[in-house]
Amino acid sequence: MIVDTTAGKVQGLEKAGVLQYRGIPYARAERFGAPAPVEPWVGVREATTFGLIAPQNPSPTEAMLGGQDRPSGEDCLALNVYAPASTDRPLPVMVWIHGGAFVAGSGNIPWYDGSSLVRKGDVVVVTVNYRLGALGFLHLGHLDPAFAASGTNGIRDQIAALTWVRDNIAGFGGDPGRVTVFGESAGGMSIGTLLGTPSAQGLIHGAIAQSGAAHHVHEPAVAEWVTDGFLDALGLSPASADALLSVPVAEVLRAQAAVETRVQTDAGRTDGPAIGALTFQPVVDGAVLPHPPMEAISAGSAAGVHLVAGTTADEWNLFHLRERMTGSLTEDRARRRLARLVGDDRVDDVVDVYRTVRPGLDPDGLICAVMTDHVFRQPAIRLAEAQLPHGPRVSMYRFDLASTAMDGVLGACHAIEVPFAFDNVHRRGVDLLIGGIDDDVRSLADRMARAWAGAAQDGSPVHDDLEWPAYDLDRRLTCVLDRQPRVEADPDGPIRALWAELAPAAS
Repeated sequence: MIVDTTAGKVQGLEKAGVLQYRGIPYARAERFGAPAPVEPWVGVREATTFGLIAPQNPSPTEAMLGGQDRPSGEDCLALNVYAPASTDRPLPVMVWIHGGAFVAGSGNIPWYDGSSLVRKGDVVVVTVNYRLGALGFLHLGHLDPAFAASGTNGIRDQIAALTWVRDNIAGFGGDPGRVTVFGESAGGMSIGTLLGTPSAQGLIHGAIAQSGAAHHVHEPAVAEWVTDGFLDALGLSPASADALLSVPVAEVLRAQAAVETRVQTDAGRTDGPAIGALTFQPVVDGAVLPHPPMEAISAGSAAGVHLVAGTTADEWNLFHLRERMTGSLTEDRARRRLARLVGDDRVDDVVDVYRTVRPGLDPDGLICAVMTDHVFRQPAIRLAEAQLPHGPRVSMYRFDLASTAMDGVLGACHAIEVPFAFDNVHRRGVDLLIGGIDDDVRSLADRMARAWAGAAQDGSPVHDDLEWPAYDLDRRLTCVLDRQPRVEADPDGPIRALWAELAPAAS
């Protein structure tokens, strides 16, 4: 089927009753510049192969997903559309923002194939590539006003993609008035950021933030610290920063990795990104982001937007895996880590509360539980709390189905829920993360994909095979997605209350 877009006609392919349009350019951009409309083309553009992925360093997680075996390049602003072969009415649209710590990933990954969602949920699915790492989030506005918003270029790319969806998706059977953004990790953080970004208002009608909220942004001073380290790694000074426009991509990636290593290893620093923060992430630059997203959302920037937010139960297990394999933490070492996060005077409180709520935590398990809450779970709760006065419906979940791979050490770790949201548990590599794919796994994937599509349909993830009450501050009812899903009131409530006290010092 040929579809007419604002830049020209595109022709995709059909697989098992689903139309796929791959690698459609939605914008173009010079290095560190704003995304701009693509040049129109003449004739019919073949949209049967995926576009370039954003330049990125190797990532073990992305390698498992199968997302780094494709050509990369700076001309990466492309998207993919999955749509029913026929429909008699405009369908809700689900736009996937991929994760990868803002430095890796793409919308081309097989785990993100939207075909199952299209068939199961009666929706149109769009997956997006955007600029990553230094090329998407390096703050240069303090060095050259021409690049005042370079620290949010990845977010500007996402907004350009959503603008493309608004202007073109009707031709693919989608309803531009019902667009739900969903994403995981840095994708979920992007969604939280988009909800607080003025130029995204009106483009988003629903949001599903998986393992990411609205807290992962840099203030300008922190972003400038990252920029200084990046320039130093390239042997450049602020006065010679214009040389960045011609530095080879390989050198950009090398310097990017050098700064990331410094952030991860220099635990005693007093400046730069905080514990648990990412090296490259959106910058509150006063241009694209006038205010921190949480502040904007609390003030009503996302009024009228339905929200589903949540995390996995054991997010940090994935990031702690390599360290765990080298030997167990001692109690003293775990306590010293906690002190850097919450202060010496609160370590005993943290240990007591966590081991009361979750008896038997060893030092490694304690660190993983605390970091899961600090980086993921508590920000998700605060996002839900901020949106409650402004959204038609807010729903919360926790994904508890634990991996059986690697002797169960992963638990319900970061990213484990992604193939369930797409009903893609049959995809290559999923078993490496989940373990055995049995009837319970397949059943949960079916339930979860239908819930995600239901949220796109009318804002509610409830369906005839899944109970999921709305969230509020009285009971804090949360859908726990497990082999047998259930509803819990205020899961781990004492831990949530503890973080309500710790947040001013720890965030």
